[in-house]
Parts: sequence; structure tokens; C-alpha cells
Amino acid sequence: QVQLVESGGGLVQSGGSLRLSCAASGVIISTTTMAWYRQVPGKQRELVATINSGTGTNYTDSVKGRFAIFRDNAKATVYLRMNSLKPEDTAVYYCGTTVGGRYYWGKGTLVTVSL
Repeated sequence: QVQLVESGGGLVQSGGSLRLSCAASGVIISTTTMAWYRQVPGKQRELVATINSGTGTNYTDSVKGRFAIFRDNAKATVYLRMNSLKPEDTAVYYCGTTVGGRYYWGKGTLVTVSL
């Protein structure tokens, strides 16, 4: 059973930083692409960043240069380091991955960036 548990969200002022964590079980994170998404109420879930089974990463344009995705294979945890946060980064952030043709999500962690 694949489980993804996000943590690390919270309230931060504009310009601040947060590090989100996604603890994974039932999946070997070094062998698959892991992703961070975010969703604002009333809008579609947006892909924020991915890290593949190697060291390749990709980011949506709005976070390039500010966010970094990385993983600790020994801890089975994927992180999203977020710097220079802006109010428009406010969202629920989700971790996701595909295993056996099925996509799995965590329950999300809320990030709120105040002015």
C-alpha cells in the first residue's frame, strides 16, 4: 500500500521560506518520479516540481529559481524547499507519484503566505 504524508506547511510572511516534506511508504522513491503539486480552492491542481529516478528536476515557470525539489532516499522522503515566497504561492501542496499505473496523492499540507 502506497502512502504519502506531507508536512511542513504553515503561515509565513512574504519573502520567507518553508521546507515541505513528503514521507513515502510502499514505494521506492529512488526508482520513480516524485512530484509536488499545489491547488487553490476553485482552481485546478497545478504541477509545481518533479524529480525523476536520477537527478533530473523540472519546475513550473512561476517557481523557477525559488523552489527546489530533492529527496533523501534513506529516509524515503521528498522535499520541496521554497524560498522568496509570495502570496500567490498560497495553496494546499500535495505530493504525488505513479505506482503500477495508478496515481497516488497525499492529503496535502497548507501553505499560507501573508503580505
